[in-house]
Amino acid sequence: MRQVVLDTETTGIGEGHRIIEIGCVEVIERKLTGRHYHVYINPQRAIDEEAAAVHGITNEWLEQQGSPVFAQIVDDFRNFISGAELVIHNAAFDVGMMDAEFSRLNLPRTADFCGILDTLKLARDMHPGARNSLDALCKRYGIDNSHRDLHGALLDAEILADVYLTMTGGQTALALAVEEDKEDEVADIDIGDLDINTAELPVIHASEEELGAHEKMLELIDRKSDGAIWRRV
Repeated sequence: MRQVVLDTETTGIGEGHRIIEIGCVEVIERKLTGRHYHVYINPQRAIDEEAAAVHGITNEWLEQQGSPVFAQIVDDFRNFISGAELVIHNAAFDVGMMDAEFSRLNLPRTADFCGILDTLKLARDMHPGARNSLDALCKRYGIDNSHRDLHGALLDAEILADVYLTMTGGQTALALAVEEDKEDEVADIDIGDLDINTAELPVIHASEEELGAHEKMLELIDRKSDGAIWRRV
């Protein structure tokens, strides 16, 4: 399965705004391949001051870099993402901006040649009522984003890839999502003189409360993986 984790930066929000940066990282069979696509784009319009404060990109900087217009990069971009499932945080926004760019060039919509997975919707389903911004998910899953002073498409795509793989990692991700109320207490036991052939070993059965908590954990594993292994035993 080929996925492309994608993010864009734009001149602003709303009709008529343009894409100025695209960042993508490739994931195959849930492994980062090291391949990526990254480009800055001349939007042929002014960048809103509010947007520039978020991503730090200005029209002057794009001109100094000799950034191409979208029509000059569209073939390479479409070739990179074609046939993949796009993993995007708040996909409606990024896909809407991409579709607007494709429409200006009379090209098919994103959904016509890519699958789309919205990690914001996924996070809301998994953590209803919680904050599910990319920064909040980084904190929840222990992903280091301390180097993220400003938004940047490639950096955000790389961070989102880590968050997505951890968030959907099945049983390996559960420890990251559960907050322990207290540290486990381990008693010091001297087993030097213990004879397992004659020792009376107590059998401690789980309480109803513990069984209920266990069942809830199995349900969580079922939702986040191919099924809890304990149900197959």
